[in-house]
Amino acid sequence: MLLTFRGSQEQQVDPRPQEITTNSWYPPSVVSSPSSSNPATPNSSNSDTHTQRVGDRSHLSSPVSPTEAAGIIVYLKDKSVDELRKLLSNQEAYQQFLLSIDPVRTQNNVRNELRNETMQLARENLEKEPQITELRNQCMIIRTTELASAEEKLNDLTKRKAEILKYYSPGSLLHKLQECMDKTDKESEALHEQLLGKEIDLATFVQKYKQLRNVYHKRSLTYLAAKTSLGG
Repeated sequence: MLLTFRGSQEQQVDPRPQEITTNSWYPPSVVSSPSSSNPATPNSSNSDTHTQRVGDRSHLSSPVSPTEAAGIIVYLKDKSVDELRKLLSNQEAYQQFLLSIDPVRTQNNVRNELRNETMQLARENLEKEPQITELRNQCMIIRTTELASAEEKLNDLTKRKAEILKYYSPGSLLHKLQECMDKTDKESEALHEQLLGKEIDLATFVQKYKQLRNVYHKRSLTYLAAKTSLGG
């Protein structure tokens, strides 16, 4: 009779696996953990059936590390059998117990702080929206007016630079020097024609003609030196 009494007492204390697994709103690890602690009896058909059910849902339950399991046991070890049954059968009681655990409260506090900070940043961004819009409009005005004017000036300066470089290029300078030489030579010829036509006297002719020929020869020597240095 002692064995029979103990057996009936064990059956009253231990919840049936089938009753526990019917509460689908619990996490898989919570649902499967009580049944996993009961030793399997090779000759029991109920045990085999429950093992098969647990095996079918094994891919749904997340593994719990020994450290996490020890942390959970700390909060459950002082509870009575009735309290444990209530946690497994009452969703509201289970939720209150879950929210009372320190790691959960810490996580919720961190989540609330992050949410509040995010909302605060969002409010600040919304408050700065008129300023951002104003800056965007100013950038658009600068892009369409001042930038266009600056680009036009830059194009004009670029063209002017190209013209200056072209004007003072070695080839251009040689060409201008050649033109000056030809002009001085023509002036000398014109002065000689004036002498032949008796339009000027000999003394005046000699003085002006000497000056013109000196200028011509200086330019000619400069032209030859520059052309030689440029490899022409």
